[in-house]
Amino acid sequence: MCGICGCTEEHNEMEHHEHHHESMHHSHDEHLIQVEQNILAKNQQFARANKNFLTGKTILALNIMSSPGSGKTTLLAKTILDLKNEVEIAVVVGDQQTNHDAELIKASGGNALQINTGKVCHLDAHMVGHALEDLPLKENSLLFIENIGNLVCPALFDLGEQFKVVILSVTEGDNKPLKYPDMFRCADLMLITKMDLLPYVNFDLDQCIEYARRIKPSIETLTLSTVNGNGLEAWYEWLRKKQMDTRVNQWTV
Repeated sequence: MCGICGCTEEHNEMEHHEHHHESMHHSHDEHLIQVEQNILAKNQQFARANKNFLTGKTILALNIMSSPGSGKTTLLAKTILDLKNEVEIAVVVGDQQTNHDAELIKASGGNALQINTGKVCHLDAHMVGHALEDLPLKENSLLFIENIGNLVCPALFDLGEQFKVVILSVTEGDNKPLKYPDMFRCADLMLITKMDLLPYVNFDLDQCIEYARRIKPSIETLTLSTVNGNGLEAWYEWLRKKQMDTRVNQWTV
């Protein structure tokens, strides 16, 4: 449960406690809204600083978001293995506990820095800013920010990245875009993973893409499997194009 963005256990209990003191509820709700606005405004200041730093070094930064178990770390490790001779890659790994995922990234040949957030269910721009200070980031490199597995709170917090990528595995159900619209509305790319399992699960691929485009018509979509490799080259080409666009934009500033 999150201790920053409002989805704490205590807050949830208060939301469901029924009584008739409407004026107290009104005052409490106004306070919560103001707190949330202050948190997001402060986060935006750090996000702008992160973006300026990354832009200055022509680093393509991607905020990778998904539910737990969608295959984020596996995909990033595979991406590093396949592209490490082509581009320098670093990863900021967000988890509430353990450094397991960061160790997997390092074993694949990438630079990784672990952020353990404890009870907080998302990364914020301040945390990422400290990671940018500690990671040995080179110019013209690629930075993945692997957010905590959560389809709600990470959608609210800009980290200073250029693009947001949401990962959805076929084992999760094709209606996730409708159930978590804020996440899919903020995403630039939807990656549908574990496609090797598609014949064995009840997942309508076309319907899922239609749901996502209903939420955000401009969202890009790719499908892939890290098991059989199908779709990985399209993902890599997407990364190459975005990295080239980042360099061109820097040259034209």
